[in-house]
Amino acid sequence: MKIKQYRTQFIKELSPFYDAYEAESFFYLILEEKHKLRQIDLALNHELTFEENDFVIWDELVRQLKKEVPIQYLLGKTNFYGLDFEVNENVLIPRPETEELVEWIINENSNPDKSKKIKILDIGTGSGCIAISLAKNLPNAAVFGIDVSKKAIETAKRNAVKNNVDVTFVLLDILETEELRCNFDIIVSNPPYVRNLEKEEIKKNVLDYEPHLALFVEDNDALIFYRKIASLAQKRLFEKGKLYFEINQYLGKEMIELLENMDFKNVELRKDIYDNDRMIKGNI
Repeated sequence: MKIKQYRTQFIKELSPFYDAYEAESFFYLILEEKHKLRQIDLALNHELTFEENDFVIWDELVRQLKKEVPIQYLLGKTNFYGLDFEVNENVLIPRPETEELVEWIINENSNPDKSKKIKILDIGTGSGCIAISLAKNLPNAAVFGIDVSKKAIETAKRNAVKNNVDVTFVLLDILETEELRCNFDIIVSNPPYVRNLEKEEIKKNVLDYEPHLALFVEDNDALIFYRKIASLAQKRLFEKGKLYFEINQYLGKEMIELLENMDFKNVELRKDIYDNDRMIKGNI
């Protein structure tokens, strides 16, 4: 069968579950990953065909997509801040909003003087996307990442090797940690922040397949991770050190109050590309 013909069939079969644009984007992601063919290749050669055994792979992927398994998990990879990352059921799929947080940190902390070293800690590192992106783009930084999940740490380590950066990853439960081992110039975290009451807003592909450990907090203590991390940061940020968070869009006001009440200075709340309160920063 010609690939162009199969594309039409693929999109139609997924139409009860996804809009045509999303289904088509899945088609080209799979085509490139499994066959090393890009959209432009198909546009230039309408006669390209699939072999009979190719349909075994495609049929299974379609079956999984109908169950709304995230395409990133099916392919085992995703792109974040221009880098490729392995992703699996043990780590969250990195979001575009988190790229904005990384961009903010890089823009504020780039220094042409490479001899001026800085230390960065990423708490709840997951796939390592924040830590690795910062290490790649801030060559004067020594970067550390911690996570409570052993399998997440293993994934992050593989991603560091894949992207040719040196990041130290440590298995650690931040809620059970009384004090960090050393001082840092920057502490950043994208901790669990979705309240159980917000589950109905979460898409099925996230709710059913991404790790709840990295997503949800109890309704009655939604800021538990922020309060703990800010408390640790008070003791272990260097003078003029910076604390960055990705936050729950509904809790921007509460986050400003939390940081100001803990004597962080120059507290700044920023919106993401969707105009939601999403990032906050405070200085020691």
